[in-house]
Formats: sequence, C-alpha cells, structure tokens
Amino acid sequence: MPEPLVPSGATSRQHQGSSGEGRRIAMAAAPFLKHWRTTFERVEKFVSPIYFTDCNLRGRLFGDSCSVTLSSFLTPERLPYEKAVQQNFSPAQVGDSFGPTWWTCWFRVELVIPEVWVGQEVHLCWESDGESLVWRDGEPVQGLTKEGEKTSYVLSERLRASDPRSLTLYVEVACNGLLGAGKGSMIAAPDPEKMFQLSQAKLAVFHRDVHSLLVDLELLLGVAKGLGEDSQRSFQALHTANQMVNICDPAQPETYPAAKALASKFFGQHGGESQHTIHAMGHCHIDTAWLWPFKETVRKCARSWSTAVTLMEQNTDFIFACSQAQQLEWVKSQYPGLHARLQEFACRGQFVPVGGTWVEMDGNLPSGEAMVRQFLQGQNFFLQEFGKMCSEFWLPDTFGYSAQLPQIMQGCGIKRFLTQKLSWNLVNSFPHHTFFWEGLDGSRVLVHFPPGDSYGMQGSVEEVLKTVTNNRDKGRTNHSGFLFGFGDGGGGPTQTMLDRLKRLSNTDGLPRVQLSSPGQLFTALERDSGQLCTWVGELFLELHNGTYTTHAQLKKGNRECEQILHDVEVLSSLALARSAQFLYPAAQLQHLWRLLLLNQFHDVVTGSCIQLVAEDAMNYYEDIRSHGNPLLSAAAAALCAGEPGPKGLLIINTLPWKRTEVLALPKPCGAHSLALVTVPSIGYAPAPTPTSLQPLLPQQPVFVMQETDGSVTLDNGIIRVRLDPTGCLTSLVLVASGRKPVLGQAGTLAVGTEGGLRGSAWFLLQISPNSRLSQEVVLDVGCPYVRFHTEVHWHEAHKFLKVEFPARIRSPQATYEIQFGHLQRPTHNNTSWDWARYEVWAHRWIDLSECDFGLALLNNCKYGASVRGNVLSLSLLRAPKAPDATADMGRHEFTYALMPHKGSFQEAGVIHAAYNLNFPLLALPAPGPAPDTTWSAFSVSSPAVVLETIKQAERCHQHRTLVLRLYEAHGSHVDCWLHTSLPVQEATLCDLLEQRDPTGHLSLQDNRLKLTFSPFQVRSLLLVLQSPPN
Repeated sequence: MPEPLVPSGATSRQHQGSSGEGRRIAMAAAPFLKHWRTTFERVEKFVSPIYFTDCNLRGRLFGDSCSVTLSSFLTPERLPYEKAVQQNFSPAQVGDSFGPTWWTCWFRVELVIPEVWVGQEVHLCWESDGESLVWRDGEPVQGLTKEGEKTSYVLSERLRASDPRSLTLYVEVACNGLLGAGKGSMIAAPDPEKMFQLSQAKLAVFHRDVHSLLVDLELLLGVAKGLGEDSQRSFQALHTANQMVNICDPAQPETYPAAKALASKFFGQHGGESQHTIHAMGHCHIDTAWLWPFKETVRKCARSWSTAVTLMEQNTDFIFACSQAQQLEWVKSQYPGLHARLQEFACRGQFVPVGGTWVEMDGNLPSGEAMVRQFLQGQNFFLQEFGKMCSEFWLPDTFGYSAQLPQIMQGCGIKRFLTQKLSWNLVNSFPHHTFFWEGLDGSRVLVHFPPGDSYGMQGSVEEVLKTVTNNRDKGRTNHSGFLFGFGDGGGGPTQTMLDRLKRLSNTDGLPRVQLSSPGQLFTALERDSGQLCTWVGELFLELHNGTYTTHAQLKKGNRECEQILHDVEVLSSLALARSAQFLYPAAQLQHLWRLLLLNQFHDVVTGSCIQLVAEDAMNYYEDIRSHGNPLLSAAAAALCAGEPGPKGLLIINTLPWKRTEVLALPKPCGAHSLALVTVPSIGYAPAPTPTSLQPLLPQQPVFVMQETDGSVTLDNGIIRVRLDPTGCLTSLVLVASGRKPVLGQAGTLAVGTEGGLRGSAWFLLQISPNSRLSQEVVLDVGCPYVRFHTEVHWHEAHKFLKVEFPARIRSPQATYEIQFGHLQRPTHNNTSWDWARYEVWAHRWIDLSECDFGLALLNNCKYGASVRGNVLSLSLLRAPKAPDATADMGRHEFTYALMPHKGSFQEAGVIHAAYNLNFPLLALPAPGPAPDTTWSAFSVSSPAVVLETIKQAERCHQHRTLVLRLYEAHGSHVDCWLHTSLPVQEATLCDLLEQRDPTGHLSLQDNRLKLTFSPFQVRSLLLVLQSPPN
C-alpha cells in the first residue's frame, strides 16, 4: 500500500521492520505533508475487501476455520421444518449446484467446534446465491443472504468451556435470490431453469475488534469524502484514519486498542445544540408478492424477522418498525415461535407494528370501501395480536396516493403518514419532505418523506449527510426519519448498520443520529409543525403510469369482486334484519375480504408482478366468486322467506336509488328474454312472468335504422347513435338538446332490435395480423348512455390499446371519479406538473363538461384514462414483456359507455349511471314462493349522498348491529334524510373502525334519520336492530 510522501529524514513503515511499536507511534505524531487523495486511497486499500486482503485489515476479519459435514435433499415444495428434517439427506459439499428456480434445498450441517477456540467468537460462514434460513433447535434463528450482507451466523459470541462442541443445524435454501430470479436482469421474467450453488460453508473464528476498526475506518472515510476537501472536519477525519493505519498492524492485535482510541476520540467530539436530528429506525420492506410468489414471501418474513429478533436481543436500543398485518398473520400461522418472540419485543417497545393496514396496498386503484377495509382488518389484527392499534400510516412504495386517504386515515385513528415514493418522480421534484396533507374533504394529516429518499438505508455517512442536505424543509423542522435495512425482497438491518449509526450518534460535523421509533419521530415533528406548508389534493406519482392498465384481468377481477362482496354484505344485512334464523356469514366474508385485500397489494392489482403471482391472484378472485355467489343466493332465500307469492325470480337492487332497466331474464330452455323492470332502492321486486302484462314503455322505444349507405342509427329518444359501415362511431346526439358531442371515433356490421327494448349493432375489427376486436354497441330503452360490449383477442408486444373520443367540448379541466368522490385535473400542458400527468387513473367514470353540457365516459373494469384537449381516452390493454412476458395476452371482455348530458354531470346523474353499469340488477332464484310485492330497505332523499356500504358490525357482541357508510358525492354541503323500513332500535354515528362516537346519537323520526354532510365527507352509522319475529 503506498503511503503519503514524508519529509526528508522521516522513516516509513516499510523500512522499520517489526521492531518497536513506540517508533511507529512517534512517527505517526510527526508532521507530514498530507496529500488528500493519496491518503484517502491509502486508507481505502487498508479496509478493501478486494485489494491486498492478504495483508490488510479486512483480511483479518476471520481467523482460524474448519470444515463442516454437509448433507442435503432437494424438493419442489416449501416444506415445514418438521416434515423437512424427516426426509432422506444425501452427502453434499461446497460447490454443489441445486435448483431449478422456486425449488428448495435443505442442508443438514453437522459441526464440531475445536477445543482451542474456547474464549473466542465463533461463526458459521455460509454463502450461496439462494436465500437461506438457519434453523436451530427447531426454530428459525437467522436469514443468510449474500445480497443482504448476511453471510455468517453467530454460534457463540464467546465460546465457553462448558458449551457443547458438537451441534447440528439445518439451513433451508430457497432457489431464488433476494429479488427473485430474473433472466438477465432483475425485472425480467424469471429464469425457470436457473441453478444455484453453495459457495461457502465452514466454521470460523470472528475477530470482533477487527470488525470494530473496519466500521471506524469506513465511517472516517465517509466523513472525509462527504464533507469534501474544503472542510476542516474532513481533513480531521482523514488525518485520524491515516494515523490509525500508521498505528495498526493487522498482524499484531495488540496494536488495535491504540487505533481504536483515535477513532473514539474523533467520534466523541460532539456538535452543537442546533444539529439536525436523524431518527434511525430499523425497517425491512417486504413486497407481499412481486418478483416472487406469495408463498415465498412467507419465508422471506421468517428470514428477515428472525434476524431482527436476534438484533433486538443484542441491541436493547434498537427499534424495528414492521408493517402489513397479512405478513404477521402468515408468521403467526407457520412460525408460531417467531410470532411469540415478536409479541415479546413489542411489549418491550422494540418491535413496533406500523401502517394499520392488511397489506401495503396500491394507493390508487382500490375502491374507497376497500381502503377502509384495509385499515379495519389491519387495525383489528394489530390490536388483537399486539395490544394496540397503529398511529402511523406506512406506505413507502406504492404508485401514488389518493386525495381521499387523509380522510380515511383520520377515520381509522391515524393522523401521521410516512412514505418516500414521490422521490421517484420522473419530471418534477416534490417540494417538501415534511408537510401537512389536506385531502378531498379538508381532512389534514402530518406527512413525512425521509429526505434520504429511501426506505433501505445502510447507515453510511453519505446517507446521513444526504438526509440533511436534501431536506426541502430546512428551517421549518429540524428532525428527519431514516429507515435502515435491506428491503423490497426483505433482509432488513444488520449489526454493521447499527454499529455505524451508534458511532454517529453525536459527532461534530454531522447531524445527530439517534436510534428511534416512528412515534418519537412524529412527536418531534409535531412539536415543530407551526411553520410547515400544506399540500392540497392527490399525491400523484409521475412514474409507473402503465400500472393503471397492465394485467387487465387483475383489474377486472378487482372491480368484480369488490361488487360481489358489496352485494353479499347488503343482502346478508337485510336478511339478518328480516329473518331470526339467518346467520350472517361473518367468518366467510372476512376470509373473502382478506383475499381481496391481499390482491390489492401494490405490486399485484397494479400488474407489476411476475406470472406466478398473477396466476395466484386470479385464483383468489375465483375463490371470491365461487364462494360469494352461494352467499348471495342464501341471503336472497332468507330475505324472501315467508313472503307469499309465486315461485320464480327475485329482482334485487343493491344500490340506494330506484332503477328502471332492461334486464335479461333466464328462460327454462336456457335462453334469455328481455324485460323492463323497476326495482326500488336497496330492495327487491318480483320478476315479470311470461304471462304477466308488460308495462307500457315510459319513453320512446328503441329504433334501429340501417341506411342505404350501410350506416346504422340507434335511437331511444334520449340519445341517437350513428355508426358507419365499418362500425366507427360517427355521431352521438343528445336528442333533447340537439348537441353532437362526439366528432368521430372499424369489419362486417350487423344490426338487431328486440321488442323496442334494446337496439344493437355488431362489428369486427382486425387490429393486426395477431389481434382482433369484436364489439356490440347497445342502446336500451330509457337509458342515458350507449354501451360498447367489447371482446378482444390480444397478442402483441410493447403495444397499447386505447379508445378515444374527440368531443365538441372545451374545458380546461376534466373530472375523474376517485374513492368516495371525484377531482379535477387539467386538460392542457401549461406546466411540467400538467404534462407529467399525461396518463392518470380514475375509477368508474370521467367527464368533460362545459357550463351546461358535457360528455361522460363510463367503464366497468378500467382504471387508466386521460383527457387531453377535447379528447377523452380510456386505456384498455397493454403488452409489456417484463416482469411477466404473458401480461394481457389472450381473450378479454369489458364494457365502456358514452353518456352525453345537459347541465353538470351531478345534475345529469352521471355518478348514478356509472354505479348502475358496475352493479347490475340481480335476478336470483327464489327457492320457495317469491314475494309478489316490491320492498325497499333504505333510501336517501338527496342524489348527492350515496349509501355505499351496509354490513354487520365487526364486534362479536354486535350481532344485530348494522354499519352503514354514506358519502357526499357531488362536492356540496347537504342535509338529507335516510329512510329505512328496518326495525331500528338505536342509531349512532361511528368512525371507520366502527367505534361509537359518544356524542353521535341520532334520533329516529318516522323511520327517518337526518344527516348533514360537507363536500366529499364520509359518514358511518351504527344501527342496532330489533329482533325480528320468528
């Protein structure tokens, strides 16, 4: 290793020989001409894991070693420990290969510790390119992963003479890396034939004093580099490190204490009272599924959290924050011993559950009710298992954040939020790291983005300095969060990270670092919150816009299953109110909701996952459908029990307004016939029979006219649709106004009409040699929108399928539905903030309106949309090839609709129309006599208020209590009446966790409750029911 130049007459170490430590120390104290870069590189080489390891300090980290005896067996299954250790193990050795991807290789490790190692620290050194978990005495004790810098397991911190010398361990090696098994790159589709190798397995003596010096020298180099050559403190750090190198002889451990003393002196020099304080919190972000399947995540949790438990045992000041109730539930089920240890450390305050949700869900696509259930299921789990609910929402890695999240958080007892994802913005840098976030209804929460812009810090000086210099709220707050630990694929913190952070606790020239908790961080931020700025509206991520569209089948499954669970809960609640014998299916619904919430993890419903994950998610959706539909039928049967009437069908409306629609009713021969039915709000009506008189059409019947040029016109008296011979929409007219909002939108065109109730036209379009689209354009009597039932066979690469409608409408803003409301986004590109939102997300509708006229685009399972200028666009399908090469390939069915309207979209009923499209009337068979009269359970006096949810209360002592959730949908202040025909005994307001508001008693007047709403406010009620007669 080259040394800096020395003055004439001085003697360098190379010429001193091995005599006399005193001469070396005296030499180190002599004046030198120091060259910054040369000195820096000298110290670098002294601790390098690559260069000069035969003679530098790094090469002395481990001492004597000995081999271990290995045997193994390979399995395609993820076996529990008890079953795995019963298998037949065959002899194995270092260098063996095993695989392929997603298999598991179990190793039995038989070791004998040499007697001469008594008094020393002994490690099992283990390296493979798979993820490993060490089992000792039947319990998981530590993860071992090269990518996570965990390549040794501490067998004994100081081997005692009485300790056993022989030991058998088991190491479970998953055939995947920390971030999956991508072929050629991390986010490529997994390589199914990838093989893995064991590259090291041995016992070795670990030199803790060498490790300590390495940490010191690395940090001193970090200070020197981070503060730069213009800083006095930088030179002090480098001078100290150089002195340590001069003093420390790697071959002579007796020189270590003097070198350590120099480091301690440097790190013991404290800064002033004005230092910025960094709150360092252990963390391990584990994607519930992404580049690996759900089942592998279960093992990732065990590997990561068993390691964290060991660190908490060894470092009583170490605090580990952990989110996602689903992952903890998995560990409770499959690793009960580990779960018990986590509960123990939670009682000590070292293991801190955070987030409050079932999983770290996507922040855009789930419905408002699904977001509420994330917190309801999550908070109840944390309360049950750890004795308290979470006070911070924790979502560091999702693709944007809905403007309704502040209200939902507050309703679930949370006023603090931590994330960092907006640091990924592609175009604009978000202007704050600590601020208040004001949601759609005016709710405010305190938000912190760790200024290091990461949730996977490692405790380096560079990261600590970045946390201060990158902070965009300097002067407004003097505290920042710092999340350390390997993440995404798990791994978590290491002892080395903790050692670094402890050294930096209070060192001159650097911010103060304290091992802290989320609660301590936010308490400090709240004390300094007087000068914080406020951000109003959504937190839009300018990246990953394709996640609104990719894997269309996952999006469709999400929307359909949200609808199924809504309908099951509504019907089950009504059956509970009317039948003394009916048992509300609470356990089944909790299971189905948890499957849906699991699929709403931010790398699943978004489609950013591998094929294995998408397949599992589709199976979960099918479970919800297959179990949900029988629950619907059972509730319907109980609902109409005892009502006189003929056998037949029950037509059920689960929405809170009266509906008159064309419905296809099943016939005995298996065919269907159309009927015009009217069903009251949240109620039912008997189905018309073939012999019953059909009511006179309330409006003009549907006419279908085919012109001589081959074009087709559909007209129901409300809207008139014209298609050219290729199926292209050439005209859409709102009849009452004469306005033609659509300028123009292709195949054999066919037409049909059924009894004046429905008109339709069919056409086929060959999109490319590999892909085709067929479409039925449908217009029903009395319906204010025209539907486009679409089937696509899609086989493309790197293509994007959209439908666009240029409109004769001019407006600088378009409106998009979000959870429990809507918001406006610009239609222009005035600023970079505007054009960065070239593709945005929406739920069931978007609308472009002028003062008295507009056009709405509705859908039943799409989320990606945009309005640029006067063009409304809906994103239909994509064709990415990573990480799932099969994403969106195959057959798809979906529906979108166009609704021209007079006046505002609120006045025209766009919100109700979009609900109707997504929640079709139900025609369910009545096992006995079906009622011959209509019945309604609830109705709301104002069209601005939507009764979104009816369910049984969660608490076990509230079996005859219903929860109702309503929200104001127009953006207005409104008073309304909630009418009910149910036998209500008591009514009170509650929060989103169904906890009673002690001041929220509501008086029931003539079966009515008066409710007051502010714009986009969500309100929940508890209704205690009287027992129905037997």
